[in-house]
Amino acid sequence: MKITPLDIPDVLLIEPMVFEDDRGFFFESFNLDKFKEITSLDVSFVQDNHSKSFKGVLRGLHYQIPPHAQVKLTRVIQGEVLDIAVDIRESSPTCGQYVAEILSSNNKKQLYIPEGFAHGFLTLSDTSEYLYKTTHPYNPQSERCILWRDATLNIQWPKSIKIQLSSKDLLGQYFEPSPLFSYKR
Repeated sequence: MKITPLDIPDVLLIEPMVFEDDRGFFFESFNLDKFKEITSLDVSFVQDNHSKSFKGVLRGLHYQIPPHAQVKLTRVIQGEVLDIAVDIRESSPTCGQYVAEILSSNNKKQLYIPEGFAHGFLTLSDTSEYLYKTTHPYNPQSERCILWRDATLNIQWPKSIKIQLSSKDLLGQYFEPSPLFSYKR
């Protein structure tokens, strides 16, 4: 497993070791002991989520406030998405910045997103199936949503794709740094 810190170093790109031959492929999608050894991070995932989306569906930018804040580990098992993590930690030097990675069933990359980040993804292929682990169960009272096209964040979404949003995501709020997340380094 190769783990690379991104432009916001707390967000990690994970590339598993994939073994391919004429029968197909095999890889460990997650190994807690190896993850802890490489990152020194102590995480306990408690919920797995699976969504299917059609081209242009944008889910996000979501986060949950403490005490239900979530660490996420994301990956795609079918299709391709643009995965976005936005630093919303008020005291962070990268507050208001985002990282974007293309995750696909072909590249098998994963994104580790710590607490204090809003998260969203856009389906780029005809369909996608997206899996992610979380460290806390979904809690509707703790969920918040930032407007996907917030001018302050200026996320560079592909212009060639017609964006489709849920009614909940259409009501996203404008970005404000969150004092609820303390920046730790």
